[in-house]
Parts: sequence; structure tokens; C-alpha cells
Amino acid sequence: MLANRYIVFSLLVAISISVTAQKAEREHIRKGNRQFNDSTFVDAEVSYRKALEVNPKSTISMYNLGNSLTNQHKFQEAMDQYQAAADIEKDKSKLAQIYHNAGVIFMAGKDYAKAVEGFKQSLRNNPTDDETRYNLALAQKLLEQQQQDQQNQDQNQDQQEQEQQEQENEKNQEQQQNQDQQEQQEQEQQQQPQENEMSKENAEQMLNSVMQDEKEVQEKVKQKQQVLQGRRLEKEW
Repeated sequence: MLANRYIVFSLLVAISISVTAQKAEREHIRKGNRQFNDSTFVDAEVSYRKALEVNPKSTISMYNLGNSLTNQHKFQEAMDQYQAAADIEKDKSKLAQIYHNAGVIFMAGKDYAKAVEGFKQSLRNNPTDDETRYNLALAQKLLEQQQQDQQNQDQNQDQQEQEQQEQENEKNQEQQQNQDQQEQQEQEQQQQPQENEMSKENAEQMLNSVMQDEKEVQEKVKQKQQVLQGRRLEKEW
């Protein structure tokens, strides 16, 4: 009998604690919602975190916390909350909202491929959401444009690299030509002294020849003078 009374008492205590916790969770969420509507997102974040302290598996608190973080541009923290909620939540309409907001964050970060996937996931859970369908079409268009821009950028980069390579080849060719020309000039300069030396030999030969000719002329003149002198001795005036 006493054991049954203890069990009943424990059950009532557990129910009372659970009801109190649920009440506290709801109060924090309602307070956070008021703060969110007043655009006091930091205060709303605090309230939603308090709700999660009471109930760590509260997908409503996770989702609302993600929204308040998004409005503070804390996108990665917001994505963590959305992902945690998506892992637990079973309600399709709520899952659609979670993935829709995730897609919006990816759009803000220009990660259009993930944005497309996020909006697709949202439509799988709620195919009638026209806003999500519009966002999906926009994300697909932006993704296509982004891919085209990337392709053009790659082509321009390849063209620039090719032009740089051609310029480098021309520069190397010009340097090689200058080097060959310089080597040719050096060879000519090395040969020049030999040519000068040959010219010097020729000059010496020519000089010797002239001197020999002059010597022969002087000998002839001397012989003539001797002849003339001999004649004077033979016939005086």
C-alpha cells in the first residue's frame, strides 16, 4: 500500500515538474517572440536560449533562435540551429520553413548551389509554397550566371597566361639574339688584332723594300760621282 502511494506521489511530482518546465519554456518563447517582433534580436536570442536550457529538444526554440541569429548576420550559428531542428522535426510544414530559411541564408552568402538545394528541400515538404518556388527559380538563375562568370574568368585567365608565355618566349628569343650578336662581336674583336698584325708585317716588308731601293739608288749616285770626279782629275780647266 505504501509502495503504491510512493509511486503515485513520484508520478505526480514528475508531472508537476514537467508542467512547470513546459510553462517556463513557453514563457521564454513568448517573451522571445515579443522581443523579435520589436526587432530586439539580441534579447530574443537570450530568451530562446533560456527556452532551450529548459528543453534542449525544442525545435520551436531552435528555429526561432536561428531566425534571431540570422537577423544579427550570425549566419553560421543560425545554420547550426536550423540543422539541429531539421534533424528532430517531423512536421512537414515546419521542415519546409526551416529549409526555406536555410536557402535564404545561402542566397545571402552567394552560395547559390546550396540555396537551390535548400529551396528544393523546402518544396518537397510543402509543394504549394509559391514564395519558395520563386526563390528557387531566382537561385537557379543566379547559379547559372555565376557558373558562366566563372567560366569566362577561367578563359580570361588562360588567355592571360598564354599571352604571358608568348611574351616570355619573345623576350627569351630576343635575349638569345642579343647574346649571339654580342658573341659574334667579341669574336670579330678577337680576330681584329691578328689582322692588324698582318698589316704591320706588310708595312715592314714595304718599308724594307723602299729602304733597299733607296740604298741601290744611293750606290748608283755614288758610282756616278766617282766617275765624274775621275774625269775632273784627268782633265782640269
